[in-house]
This record gives sequence, structure tokens and C-alpha cells, in this order.
Amino acid sequence: MNTKRSNSFLSDKENEIGSKYLEKGYIIGPAHDKSALDWMRKSFIRVSKEELNITQDTLDDKFLDLIHKKLAISELNDFRLSMIRKVNALPDFRQKYYQIAKPYLDVIVGNELSMQLKVNVSIQMPRDDSSLLPVHADTWSGDSPYEVVVWIPLVDCFKTKSMYILPPEETLCLHQNFIEMSGNNSEDLYKEIENKVLWLKINYGDVLLFNQALPHGNRINEEDETRWTMNCRFKGLFTPYKDKKIGEFFEPITLRAASISGLNYKLPLS
Repeated sequence: MNTKRSNSFLSDKENEIGSKYLEKGYIIGPAHDKSALDWMRKSFIRVSKEELNITQDTLDDKFLDLIHKKLAISELNDFRLSMIRKVNALPDFRQKYYQIAKPYLDVIVGNELSMQLKVNVSIQMPRDDSSLLPVHADTWSGDSPYEVVVWIPLVDCFKTKSMYILPPEETLCLHQNFIEMSGNNSEDLYKEIENKVLWLKINYGDVLLFNQALPHGNRINEEDETRWTMNCRFKGLFTPYKDKKIGEFFEPITLRAASISGLNYKLPLS
């Protein structure tokens, strides 16, 4: 796997971002538009309070972290699905999401993008085994290797309150020995790579972009706080699609004038 990347047409900063992504399989950096992220977090708190009929004043700085004190695990999935519907219906929600990661996407993916139609939301309460995401790579189930996941925390994420990823070199080793290492199920596979995965520490205010072709997942949240994160996939508009098609899962968001002109061009009638 070639992780060396230097392009004289790109700036030193662009080359640095691209090289880190290829070497590590991910990058973590400050949100490009912190005001957009703050608006999103406040929106989640407001919508959550409405959903739970909370009218009394509460401290917003820990409201999301401590949501498990106001919501039963048995109610979590219905609550999460309702949150996904309501926040995605907010005006400019997806536009703000894009702006948070825009400079990184420009370098890693390009400036003509397709974006997932709906931003997903993950909520993982302490000791909850109903919200687990077993080890997987999205490409194993038919996703395009050209996709990048933008993963944005609404709270500080650390240790088992976060996610893990298998680095590129370890992934290459796994792929070369997949039959021997994969076992009978995802838990067998995780046990094989448990000591090789990297748990990511991502504070609120940061954004993560990672290669969804690398094995990743989560485990039971053993911390005393609830994890709230958003994730959304982006890809180059003109790169190959697989199971997730444009119009069904993706939507063009940054089509440029020359591409519009080219797509509309027709040869003169002869």
C-alpha cells in the first residue's frame, strides 16, 4: 500500500493532509466552521428536550453526556430514529455539516462531491449492548472504496466512548490472511485484531474523516457518559458507485459550471 503522496500542484498543507490520510487511514482536525457545529449541538439539545418533554432548565454543557439519566435503553432506538428525522429536516442542516469538514473534503475527495442524503446519528449509552457496531469494513458489504466518512462528535469521545479503526498496514495483513483470521463471526475477527486496533480520541470541536474500507467499529461503552456522534458519507461525484447509488443514497452537492456545461452538451445535428 503506497502511502507516500507529494504533489507539486498542491500546497504543503494539502500534501500534509493527504499524506496523513493515506498513511493512517484517517485525519482529525478542528471543525472548519465551529459556529455551524455549535448550532448543530444546540439543535440536538433543543430537539431532545422537546422529544422528552423536558421543560425545566437543565445545564446544556452536560445534557447530551448524561442523557442516559433521562432515557431508558429500551426507548433509545425509537428516540434515535426520531432525532435523525427531526434534525435532518432542519433548514440548512446538511449544508452546515458539509461546511464543518469542507477544507478536508476538498483535499481528500475533491471539490465536486456527492453527499449522503441523510446524516446518521449514533447514541451509545454506558453499558448498553444494544447499540454495538461489530467490526466491519463498509466495502465488504458492497460500498464503493471511493467513499469517505465524515464523523463528527457532539460530545468528547475517548476510550470505549469512541470508535476504533484498524490501521492500513494491519488491514493489508488481514486481507492477505482473511480466511485464517476472520473465524466464524465478527467477534472472532475482533479477537484476532483486538491488540492492533486504534481507539480514536476526538473532542467536541474536532472532525474525523476516515477511510471506510478499513475495519472499524465500537464496543460496549464502559465510560460513565453517553456518546453522541454524527456520520455521513461523501465521495467524488464522478467516481465509481457500487450498492449505494446516486439519487437513492447520494446527492450531488457541489457540481461546477464546467461539468454542468459538459453534461448538457450535445453535438450539432448533422
